[in-house]
Amino acid sequence: MSQERRFIFTVRQLTRYVKTLLGRDRTLADLWVRGEIADLTRHSSGHMYFTLKDEFSQVRCVLFREDAEALTFSPESGSEVAARGALTVYEPRGQYQLVVREMEEAGVGDLYLAYERLRKKLAGEGLFEEGRKRPLPAFPRKIALITSPVGAAVHDVLSTIRARWPAADLVLIPAPVAGAHAAEGLVASLRKLRVIEGVEIAILARGGGSMAELSGFNTEEVARAIAAAPVPIVTGIGHEADVTIADLVADHRAPTPTGAAVAATPDRAELLRVVRTLRTRMAHWLRRTVARCRRELVLVRARPVLSRPRLLLAERRQQVDEVLGAIGRDLARHGGAVGERLLRASERLKALSPEGVLARGYSITRLPDGSVVRSVRQLAVGRMAEVVLSEGSAEVGIRELRRPRRIR
Repeated sequence: MSQERRFIFTVRQLTRYVKTLLGRDRTLADLWVRGEIADLTRHSSGHMYFTLKDEFSQVRCVLFREDAEALTFSPESGSEVAARGALTVYEPRGQYQLVVREMEEAGVGDLYLAYERLRKKLAGEGLFEEGRKRPLPAFPRKIALITSPVGAAVHDVLSTIRARWPAADLVLIPAPVAGAHAAEGLVASLRKLRVIEGVEIAILARGGGSMAELSGFNTEEVARAIAAAPVPIVTGIGHEADVTIADLVADHRAPTPTGAAVAATPDRAELLRVVRTLRTRMAHWLRRTVARCRRELVLVRARPVLSRPRLLLAERRQQVDEVLGAIGRDLARHGGAVGERLLRASERLKALSPEGVLARGYSITRLPDGSVVRSVRQLAVGRMAEVVLSEGSAEVGIRELRRPRRIR
């Protein structure tokens, strides 16, 4: 029997061949694998080595440092995760492994899709518009805090408010901030704002957590409860990178619970500093004003009308006496000539008066109606007339009329 010609792989060649085949498969170049983390090792280089397993199989995985630093959670053995990466062969051991580039907690992908759907729906309704959001009160007298009564968030918010604005009354409304019934409890707590008198602003807060832990804040019922709240809502949910639906609907979103407390209250220390500054400026202004008024008063008091009023009056009285004396002298000097002119004018007036004319032998003829006769055309033969003389009058009858003669 002849020996068949055959190709014999070395172990390295076989490993590389399998690696090449895997590399040509587009599906295996970018895929998601879901499983439970086991045998997690964090190397000093920053890389992570672990196994993904389910009840039937397992696959080795590696997550290099630069991708591990981008994770939003801390993976632990026993965690259920979904890992994205490429399937390849690790040649030194001849085993295939998943080189992970991205990883999230199991169920987060579904939660993110639900989050995006709800975000688009509510945005289309205008619930995120800045125009519908209410301004925060400048100096709130009563603040409601909606959060879990235990944990770091409530402590951070309370201590911050007491330090910044101790004048405000605080009302704690306990609410579940994680778990299956978180959304229902948050809605109930938000509705309590309608029956608590005097609340001017409310803070909705919780500490950091995964997307699954924050799922209660990404529900439609909580979003609508925030929009319908009777007072402005400030949210401080999770860490700075966490943005929930509740944050988008709230009147103001702060990156942390402490930030929410800062946004909801004025800083008493800062206000006191401003008041002290204003008080100092006012004191300086008053001092300058008083000094200016004093200078003006000195100048006014130095004027003669105020410093020597009697002397000024004496001068005026003397001037009046001089004017009156001059008038008296003028009257004495010109009074005789004026009197003579007045006497002559009076005599002329008397001569021209009706009485003077009658005294010289003239008369006035009047008709019975009282009109003065100036022409014979006003008279008629047989009619009566009154003749007024210097002394008395007489009734006369018209017997004959003569026309006036023309002077040649």
